[in-house]
Amino acid sequence: MEAIRPVPRTLLRDRAYEAIRDAIVAGDIAPGAVVRDAELAGLLGLSRAPVRDAFARLVDDGLLESKPQSYTRVTPLVAADVRDAAAVVGAMHELVTRVAVPRLLAAHIDAMRDSNTRFADAVGRGDVGGALRADDELHDVLVRVGGNRAAAATIARYGPLIRRLERRRFAEGGNCRSAGLHDELIDACADGDVDRAVRVTAEIWRGLEDLADGPDDSEGSEALDLSDVGADTGSSGSSDSD
Repeated sequence: MEAIRPVPRTLLRDRAYEAIRDAIVAGDIAPGAVVRDAELAGLLGLSRAPVRDAFARLVDDGLLESKPQSYTRVTPLVAADVRDAAAVVGAMHELVTRVAVPRLLAAHIDAMRDSNTRFADAVGRGDVGGALRADDELHDVLVRVGGNRAAAATIARYGPLIRRLERRRFAEGGNCRSAGLHDELIDACADGDVDRAVRVTAEIWRGLEDLADGPDDSEGSEALDLSDVGADTGSSGSSDSD
């Protein structure tokens, strides 16, 4: 039985964090909705401890807000917060692009082109989730090759704030012009033109900052939709211990 070892609690915390974060970003848990650790723990097949840990991380990320002994709820979409996050994340992408471009191999360029093809196809179908996943995969090539762990952590932390607004804007019929800019970025990367790649990266992220130029969510009460939370966690209803 040496192959059977306890599941590290950090994995359970991470699983809870990722599932709740993704549900918030997708809008399955609406802005302003109150969330309860016991309810989400039951849906995720976990005890309350990793869910409480996830709540603490999501408060730090700006996706939840908490009033002790009162409530924990999803933050509203606030334009100023998204603009701030986009400015920071954009700066990190410019940094990793500058470092990554001289290191890129042909396989990296091919992966970026493949991601952009899937991105454009998803946009054409109105598949917002697919488009954002392909967009993440394209830019992740540069993040990985750049190798700056601090930049990668900052992007991972604040990216969901931006993605939440992107989903909302696209669902409202917003236009997406990034496929053409992606082509420009990839061409610059293929040519080894660092300055041009950084300029295009900056333009892409300025466009994302512009997405915030719209009305904020009201902070009125909204229904909590938990139907999809935990759907992709692989949970079989088993529980961990506190």
